[in-house]
Amino acid sequence: MSSTATDTVIDLYQEHAASWVESRGSDLVERSWLDAFLCAMPQDGREVLDIGCGTGRPIAGYLIAKGCHICGVDGAPALIDMARESFPDHLWITADMRDLPLLGRFHGLVAWHSFFHLTPQDQRPMFATFSRLSLPGATLLFTSGTTHGEAIGTFEGQPLYHGSLDSAEYCDLLRANGFEVVRHIENDPTCGGSKACRRPTGI
Repeated sequence: MSSTATDTVIDLYQEHAASWVESRGSDLVERSWLDAFLCAMPQDGREVLDIGCGTGRPIAGYLIAKGCHICGVDGAPALIDMARESFPDHLWITADMRDLPLLGRFHGLVAWHSFFHLTPQDQRPMFATFSRLSLPGATLLFTSGTTHGEAIGTFEGQPLYHGSLDSAEYCDLLRANGFEVVRHIENDPTCGGSKACRRPTGI
């Protein structure tokens, strides 16, 4: 797999931020997953870390409307600027998810359509990061592939990298880092073929 494609994901979103906003749109096909995420979160807190938050729309916006306070992280400054403009009362940070600054701990973590831009090698240590960032009883929601491998899509005519572990390894990594699977649907047809909802236990 070309190292160029793996190294230019953030640059691609930065360069074509406006196009990404247009193509993403405002349809919230993830609503059922977000509602499950909210139900699984501890009821005494609503601090959420959105990893790969983009502009904050529509996912962070939906969570904010439900009473969450968002800390959003994305590697593309242009997308973070848009999030900050739309939701100035929340915290927006430009950072690579593989090298996060000290952020504290959260009642919920979301990595929706972002985590899968990491290589399989980079995905594995992220589960320890998820655990470190989780308060007791916190909920983790993320999307992933189902089989180990790499694939190159396209965005604005340029290669866009995707990586995945297989489902069994994801489950092993979750358990090893104090998580249990609460909900897991592969290729969910109700939200564009996405999957996953996880919750930590015993942290």
